[in-house]
Amino acid sequence: MPFANFKVLEKSLTPKQKEEIVTRTTELYVELYGERARATTMVLIEEVPDGGWGISGNVLTLAMLGGEPTPTGTTEA
Repeated sequence: MPFANFKVLEKSLTPKQKEEIVTRTTELYVELYGERARATTMVLIEEVPDGGWGISGNVLTLAMLGGEPTPTGTTEA
């Protein structure tokens, strides 16, 4: 079973963007493994709380990355 795990900053993606990640990732696995992969491909998008990750010893926040939280229920990219 193909499996992809995306960790993203909480509230940084709209539901539509998450759907696109799932769809495009599934299509990539189908391209690589053939149509048989479609039914068993699992894509997990995990939202990490703001300030809950870092790089090079520095904690990252959405504000530091120049983003703004995506309003709840927003469906447009």
